[in-house]
Amino acid sequence: MTTGPFAAATAVAPTGAGTFSAEILPGWDIAGNANGGYLLSIAARALLDATGRPDPVTITGHYLAPGKPGAVEIATDVVKEGKRFATGRASLMANGRPLLTVLGTFGDLDEDHGALLVDGYPPDLPPVDECVHVAATDTFPPPFMGKVELHLHPDDVGFAEGERSGIARVRGWFQLLQGESTDTVALLCALDAFPPTIFNTNLPVAWTPTVELTCHLRTRPVPGPLRCQFTTRFVTGGFLEEDGEVWDVDGRLVAQSRQLALVPRA
Repeated sequence: MTTGPFAAATAVAPTGAGTFSAEILPGWDIAGNANGGYLLSIAARALLDATGRPDPVTITGHYLAPGKPGAVEIATDVVKEGKRFATGRASLMANGRPLLTVLGTFGDLDEDHGALLVDGYPPDLPPVDECVHVAATDTFPPPFMGKVELHLHPDDVGFAEGERSGIARVRGWFQLLQGESTDTVALLCALDAFPPTIFNTNLPVAWTPTVELTCHLRTRPVPGPLRCQFTTRFVTGGFLEEDGEVWDVDGRLVAQSRQLALVPRA
């Protein structure tokens, strides 16, 4: 396991019978509520321990209530143990109240499984130092932005000045602070770290709470910043979807996601 601020902020401790303790730390929030990828990462740490596997392969979280700073408990259940994969469930709770329920399959992404077909490309991004660094504030941008390092494509940040591109897309670079390497759990955080895509459309800029987040992990990233792209095609019935891609500096697709979120109200 990697070490650094993110690893410490998502650490879990076994308490017996498939249960774990952890803490939602201050500052990992948006509008006072813990970032969804951060919460999913805590639950994933517990399931890695419970299954004895090194990487999440696919993991889905359903968000039941906002997470606030403080102690949490994670109850896990290993549904199936196979030769290549193990599947488990987890429930993350605060004071007996469920915040997040998770189902995931875990394995070893360092193994070579042969055939390769990639019909896509990393997002076209300027170098990191030519992108726009997102600095945290107490309100907007939220405190969470001070826990990771984001540099956004200059064409995708007009919403901050009221000049929106009209395209429901956000692209940029992601990396952890203090040189901490991005393991496959940190990829879960990367997949939920960027501003909502609809901020670049003529829709309200406000908290966009996650209902469900599914992440597919393809391989472990090599060291270095990650190229990320998020797009939305449909906003209907008060919901939006965000499709995410994360590529490492070697040009390999390392993770994908689909998120269902609530559209902010005016």
